[in-house]
Amino acid sequence: MTQSRGRARFGILVPFTNTNLEPDMALLRPDGVSLHFARMGGYDQDEIPDADQMHGLGAADLDEPLHLLQGVRPDVILYGCTSATLTHGPEFDRHLAQQIKAQSGAATVTAAGALVHALRTLGVKRIGFASPYVSQINDMAIGFLRQTGIETVARSEVREALDNSGQGAMGPDAVFDLGRAADSPQAEALVLSCTDMRSVEVIDRLEQAVGKPVITSNQAMVFQALQLAGIADPVPGYGTLLQRTRL
Repeated sequence: MTQSRGRARFGILVPFTNTNLEPDMALLRPDGVSLHFARMGGYDQDEIPDADQMHGLGAADLDEPLHLLQGVRPDVILYGCTSATLTHGPEFDRHLAQQIKAQSGAATVTAAGALVHALRTLGVKRIGFASPYVSQINDMAIGFLRQTGIETVARSEVREALDNSGQGAMGPDAVFDLGRAADSPQAEALVLSCTDMRSVEVIDRLEQAVGKPVITSNQAMVFQALQLAGIADPVPGYGTLLQRTRL
């Protein structure tokens, strides 16, 4: 019988226009883990999510959504936007996680930090990078990863600047094609960055196509959150990373 709760509670901060993080978390949730969401703002839903918009989200006040999440006493809080801290840099990302932990008392995972953690766990140094971001954010994301010792040897981008709803509306086939276009013989893994892109649904298919691990923002957050919660069970069906036993 499937358990809906009892092992751990995950509190998840979601950008208020994001439509895919919650369904992805439902797909990735192991038995006994309950999911609790709060939405956060700090950006204009009608503007293209460029570097300025995402920089603003990263710097936005989290007091109210964190207060609401604290009501359920989560064991782990997941900061569910990758580009919001990619546009600030690794030091900002680490500081934000520390701030959330200090304020909430919960272990904390950020999407950007989780990508780095996943790549280090797999021993990956060279990647292909794909996202629905504008080119400027991709440049900043690749720079962020470079500062953590991860080299991007290939990248793929969408052909036009997508607004918030456009990023979330990309279908799994389009995401698969975007990810495959980032592959290179030199890449040891592929990274599909964005919590609002439907990457989780194509992880296994893409891994079979390219013959290497595929890391996505939401999958990586779940991997690290389960580690912090002391839950070691593999999660089948969503790539090499989650099939590992977590120590």
